[in-house]
Amino acid sequence: MFSFEYLASWLPSFPSLAWGSTLMDSLLQGLIGACAVSVLCSLVKIYLYIQCLNDPDRQKEKETIRSQWSLLDHVHFLLLTLIFTVVGYRVAALVVLEFSLRAVSMLLSLNKGAQSSQLYVLCQYSLGCGISCSLSYLLEGASHRSCNLLLSLGLAGLITCYVWRLARHVCTMYELHSKERYCGVCIFLLTDWHGIPTLLCNALKITFVVADLAAVALINRDFLTTSEAIRFWTPLTICYTLLVIYMQEEQRQNPSEQMVYQTVFVRMGGLLILLMTVGRWMDIMNIFISLVGEIWCLVRAGIMLDICRAQDFSQRFPEPSSRQPQPRPEAHSRRFSSVTKPSSGGAGAER
Repeated sequence: MFSFEYLASWLPSFPSLAWGSTLMDSLLQGLIGACAVSVLCSLVKIYLYIQCLNDPDRQKEKETIRSQWSLLDHVHFLLLTLIFTVVGYRVAALVVLEFSLRAVSMLLSLNKGAQSSQLYVLCQYSLGCGISCSLSYLLEGASHRSCNLLLSLGLAGLITCYVWRLARHVCTMYELHSKERYCGVCIFLLTDWHGIPTLLCNALKITFVVADLAAVALINRDFLTTSEAIRFWTPLTICYTLLVIYMQEEQRQNPSEQMVYQTVFVRMGGLLILLMTVGRWMDIMNIFISLVGEIWCLVRAGIMLDICRAQDFSQRFPEPSSRQPQPRPEAHSRRFSSVTKPSSGGAGAER
């Protein structure tokens, strides 16, 4: 007699996706991860739009952000949900740890007081993987796992819908409402929009600290002894530290869009080589799925990434016109001669 168990025996087994009771849990985790990425992108979009609106020289970027199709946000959400549902916890954990190492290296290389707005765009896929890892670890063995995930999804869905509506309202009505000053939301953003990066920075710090701890715990549970874990972590840490430092230096010397995509291929290639030696065959497939997810996130946020890259470049290498001009000795002597000429002419007239 036909049964679901018989059908499931012929289907491929994904590490994070079982064709049974845990299918719903994996789907809920994917939805929550996609909600987190959508909230991040919408808040970055709001911040960059208001920033470009306040700068007369960046009106073209403002119109480019406004002209983005809202339908693509829903396509982006559905695709990320599918990817986060399928990707296994081992690959997701390695992606989270690799981004954390890269973010720390990037922050340490910045000048004192400088900020990197590119990190808010580059961390999209890693954020979703971090949410999945954290939920997998924190709810592991819970008796009401599905109920907890449903409650988390409800809260994440409400926040996502509100931020989507806020981003749509800002892109269409903020320019008018900020002048007329009769919209409470726009008045609030008019005074506090510059605090969005601080809010995102604090939220991402907490998220990635929890995700890093969960990622280490999820990976270590596959090792039977401490020596096996040491043989895995030692070459991984050394190789990835050197790789991140090299990529960071290359990106500083050549901050272009091509370099960003090249970095993605190098990172995923390093993970592929590592998992070909110590991983499973499904981990290799998940690497290619992660590559698609990372590229899709960067392509979808290409406009915001270009604006953030230009902003970071201007902070690192400020234009000479933005500096305070120093008085030159020639100008000072010329000004002094122009003051003394009338007095000399008046003395001649008296004579």
